[in-house]
Amino acid sequence: MTKITFFKKEKTFIGFEVKGHTGKDEYGKDLLCCQISTVAQLAVLGINDVLKTKAFVEISDGYLVIKLGLKEAQEEKIKFLMETCYQSFKSIIQDEQKFVKMEVKNDF
Repeated sequence: MTKITFFKKEKTFIGFEVKGHTGKDEYGKDLLCCQISTVAQLAVLGINDVLKTKAFVEISDGYLVIKLGLKEAQEEKIKFLMETCYQSFKSIIQDEQKFVKMEVKNDF
């Protein structure tokens, strides 16, 4: 199962963590896992490479975390990107609660 946790501070997304494999299909053929990974990587590339904002990022097999300071997270383009990622995850997992859980917590 995959667990996605978004973190908020002062009503602003300051990061998220994705843990685990969905287990919907065999490793390397799991399209649900692929969709989740793609959205997560989009946030990392968008924030670090396109917007040139430094975020803490850790990536390993079945794990990705991205964390921003509140000042950086409140920039309009980053807010837009984080909200888009949140809505994308929500849409992807809408009918997949057996394989993915998502929650929002305050602060890291």
